[in-house]
Amino acid sequence: MENFRKLTQQEIDQLCQQHCTAEDWNLFEVHPKFDAQYINNAHFSGKIRLGYFEKSYTLEGNITRHSGIHLATLHNCEIGNNVYIGKIGNYIANYVIEDNTSIENVDMLAVTEKSSFGNGVLVSPLNEGGGRDVPICDVLSAHFAYMMALYRHRTILIEKLQKMIEQYCNQVASDMGHIGNNVIIRNCGCLKNVRIGDNATITGCLKLENGSVNSNSYAPILIGVGVIAKDFIISSGSEVTEGAMLDKCFVGQACQIGKQYSATDTLFFSNCQGFHGEAASVFAGPFTVTHHKSSLLIAGLFSFLNAGSGSNQSNHMYKLGPIHQGVVERGSKTTSDSYILWPAQIGAFTLIMGRHTTHPDTTNLPFSYLIENNSETYLVPAANLRSVGTIRDAQKWPKRDKRKDPKHLDQINYNLLSPYTIQKMMAGIDILEELKKIAGEECSNYYYHNTRIKDTSLNKGIVLYEMGIWKFLGNSIIKRLECTKFTSIQQIRERLKPDTEIGTGKWLDVAGLILPKTVGKEVVQKIESNEYNDIEKLNQVFADIHKNYYTYEWTWAIDKLQKRIGKEINEFTIQDIIDIVNRWKDSVITLDKILYEDAKKEFTLTTQTGFGADGGAVQKQKDFENVRGQFEQNPFVIEVQKHIKTKEALGNELIERIKHIKE
Repeated sequence: MENFRKLTQQEIDQLCQQHCTAEDWNLFEVHPKFDAQYINNAHFSGKIRLGYFEKSYTLEGNITRHSGIHLATLHNCEIGNNVYIGKIGNYIANYVIEDNTSIENVDMLAVTEKSSFGNGVLVSPLNEGGGRDVPICDVLSAHFAYMMALYRHRTILIEKLQKMIEQYCNQVASDMGHIGNNVIIRNCGCLKNVRIGDNATITGCLKLENGSVNSNSYAPILIGVGVIAKDFIISSGSEVTEGAMLDKCFVGQACQIGKQYSATDTLFFSNCQGFHGEAASVFAGPFTVTHHKSSLLIAGLFSFLNAGSGSNQSNHMYKLGPIHQGVVERGSKTTSDSYILWPAQIGAFTLIMGRHTTHPDTTNLPFSYLIENNSETYLVPAANLRSVGTIRDAQKWPKRDKRKDPKHLDQINYNLLSPYTIQKMMAGIDILEELKKIAGEECSNYYYHNTRIKDTSLNKGIVLYEMGIWKFLGNSIIKRLECTKFTSIQQIRERLKPDTEIGTGKWLDVAGLILPKTVGKEVVQKIESNEYNDIEKLNQVFADIHKNYYTYEWTWAIDKLQKRIGKEINEFTIQDIIDIVNRWKDSVITLDKILYEDAKKEFTLTTQTGFGADGGAVQKQKDFENVRGQFEQNPFVIEVQKHIKTKEALGNELIERIKHIKE
């Protein structure tokens, strides 16, 4: 600790000569290296502590500013070393400002009362009228918020979660604000009851009130021109810029909100993007993306969503208030001008086209198309398994994870095929087979939860789901048996045994975290019994569950394999494993060939319309190739072809490795 000292009379005289005033110079403390020459035209009141001023800053255009205090009023402040404060329109009050921070041309920066700086603010996702309120805090994870918003039937759980947040709020509450090291605050309006972390840059914002900017040196935060935010928390690595307006919002790690985006009562978790449009009472799980002016997300739960232009939802069915809500499960897409009337639940990885007002529930028919035709909702089961776009999305999400903070708040599972989606495919097959059984094989149209399914779509859906299931189960067994030389069937059987009993039964997607329902139930029970009573420790529990995903996944996969082939592990033969691998190869290669043909559509003559302006067919072809490239040279096409060869070789290698083993 530095030994701060009182001002000398000579320093007081010098400050007065430099047009500085103070209500009481005796309330000053300064660093031993303090130099009064860098303070002028300043007024001080309350307790003041000042560091030293030795550093100069270079701004855009090679303009320099020497650290110090100029044209400012400070009340009850602690100023670190090499801080620059200049042109403060009103005042800075009740702040600790750390080293190497620059604050210039700001109207007001003040803490006006004891504050939790946005912690504890109640956000109302899913239901505009409340009832699912989530109190936000600095360390809020998507999984904590999911339980808080959706497990309202467990009143003890909700009470315990609320208590965790309340406990955290009490820890951070203060009548002094804090601005970290290496912060830039420039050309801003009013900043009131705001806490700002290290390395944040805040330029040109109009108003920030009652919030936390949780920036750090690993993942700085940028808040830009025209931003207005009230009752908020912004997490590390995020950018809120270009006139965005936030009211009662949590912004998770590495999010981008800008281009006049407006949001109220909304939770954005990791890597969300919101531009131009609007959100109201939304639970935006990881990678919820909306880029268009006319798009509205309202009263819904989303994750890994790509919202097309003009997409919107509504709950106008109500007579007693906006009580309805919707769930669009992970990986879905909405096309331009799509619409859903809540309540509705849309299955994972579904493509939504047109207007849907009949409240469909397709949760057990994932990877489907939901299409409007003459005001009726048609369902095409499993059609998205044939889509290049689905695979491309699954590949891009991990690459687009921009989190640089080593401490991740959200645990994100990117797997396209997992026990969560495969269990739904299995349920989907049962549903489709039951529809055929009830309505008959000759029926041309089937009806399920207010959707129409054509007979051809139903039959293709069963085939595609079967391939998806075998692709996953085969992947699992090949991964389990890789890189091991076996000399007996008994060794293989031992290797196939699960490492834990945890994993059988139903699985959940808890806002990006995929886990067995039994594990989720155990977490809930331990919260209710007070075994987990700290939010940061609970976040570590979620992280540990995420780390154990593949252990739990194998338990689930081998259980399903045993049921599918009708044998226990100790009855498996070499031929059984070879049959599984061959079934896997057929499924993988067939699906890849379907994807190859789907990609080929992007290079047809029809898609070349508009290319080669003012020329003929030759010019059109050359223009298209120079812009889009040749089909066989497309990176995705190359990857599909490589994937076919790699997977075929992988399957063949395992078969060769075990086929000579005697039973």
